[in-house]
Amino acid sequence: MSNENYVEQVYFLTRKIPIGKVTTYGAISKFLTLGSARMVGWALNKSFTAENVPAHRVVNRKGELSGRNHFATPTLMQELLEKEGVTIKDNCVVSLATHFWDPNLELDDYFD
Repeated sequence: MSNENYVEQVYFLTRKIPIGKVTTYGAISKFLTLGSARMVGWALNKSFTAENVPAHRVVNRKGELSGRNHFATPTLMQELLEKEGVTIKDNCVVSLATHFWDPNLELDDYFD
């Protein structure tokens, strides 16, 4: 699989995350069964030149806004999530269980 195809798959899946929900780099990686959580992060770092990729909805396994420094400002990721109703404290999603969206449970028809 080419890097471009992998990146497009990450973008496609990231676009499926509903407003007010978050998922993790690892959940995306597990769903795609390709690469690792780090590769998902690498792909999303390129998303700022793509159209309509809500990279702010992807956090690390602890719910931390680990990608925040890749946004235009270090607070933009938090601001975007808070506008969607996600509570953030100390750069972390307060209730990851409440806001977590698992593509493995939600997208059973992805490969159809």
